[in-house]
Amino acid sequence: MKKKLLSVLLTGAMAASMFVGCGTSTETTDNSAPASTDTATESTDGGAAAATGKKVGVAMPTKDLQRWNQDGENMQKELEAAGYEVELQYASNDTQTQISQIETMINDGCDVLVIAAIEASSLGEAMDMAAEQNIPVIAYDRLIMNTDAVSYYATFDNYKVGQVQGQYIIDTLGLDVNDTSKTYTMEVTAGDPGDNNANFFYSGAMDLLDDYIDAGIIEIKSGQQEFADVATAQWATEKAQSRMENILSTYYADGTNLDICLCSNDSTALGVENALAANYKGEYPIVTGQDCDIENTKNMIAGKQSMSVFKDTRTLASQVVKMVGQILNGETVDVNDKETYNNGNKVVESFLCEPVFADVNNYKELLIDSGYYTEDQLQ
Repeated sequence: MKKKLLSVLLTGAMAASMFVGCGTSTETTDNSAPASTDTATESTDGGAAAATGKKVGVAMPTKDLQRWNQDGENMQKELEAAGYEVELQYASNDTQTQISQIETMINDGCDVLVIAAIEASSLGEAMDMAAEQNIPVIAYDRLIMNTDAVSYYATFDNYKVGQVQGQYIIDTLGLDVNDTSKTYTMEVTAGDPGDNNANFFYSGAMDLLDDYIDAGIIEIKSGQQEFADVATAQWATEKAQSRMENILSTYYADGTNLDICLCSNDSTALGVENALAANYKGEYPIVTGQDCDIENTKNMIAGKQSMSVFKDTRTLASQVVKMVGQILNGETVDVNDKETYNNGNKVVESFLCEPVFADVNNYKELLIDSGYYTEDQLQ
């Protein structure tokens, strides 16, 4: 990816996140995918006036990760509140199962599909079927690759997620590219190579940290720096843990301090934290994450994880419900990015929500006061 130099205003974003979320300024497009049902009465409430008889298929990857359970529940709740019938399916991280589920949704008469893909490039059969039936598809948080059938993409700004993680490391350590008097060690744990987002997360962080690596301020002792070397299949906690155990026993067993663990999300961060708890005796490193999962938030409170990028799935669900209504009503669809997300066949018009980070200093404001969690859930 072409290197970007972005100024990430973390503190201000934290304060604004609960009130702004996806509510950034938007462009609209009149290239809306046509609805597969009769024209409905135009409405301004996300489609509620046109909801009667409309059915939305929601395909989620798995119930194994907390965030997808929350996404699915929020999506179903929002859509049903708007008056839609919802067919929600989880595919147990099996691509063929997800393809079959999507095909069933099409055969069941779904008017719009909302899909969080397991493998971004492996839904060709189902996407061809959706295109043949003229059914609009919204890619949810993971871009569906190599197809013209995807109509829109709704997600958080995935490159900025990585930038928030990288900037947190820079700010916490007070890094200055011109000051080489202090050096730090870092290991990187990225996400699933089949998930297009994983590259954005990785690139966003590394584009900020590369200058410090080049200057010798940050050293990756394992030498594992390229995305292919640090990727974690299926974002699996146990795979991240096993890899970190090997790194610690090989490169840090002599007492060398590990200062930074750049982890792309909370499931990989949890694996790294498990490995550190069992195999590392030095001063605890900075550990980044994403999603503010309950177990990770508890670790953050306990000092075992430094931060987690907060992506309020309620906000994303609300935006997608709004887009569903705009599609079915033949209205212009809100987008705020028409350039970034090329799926190999076309640039997919997208709506990007703003990510912020939670840490021990602000998690109560972001996660408890906002109603995302109760205090009891984090005990």
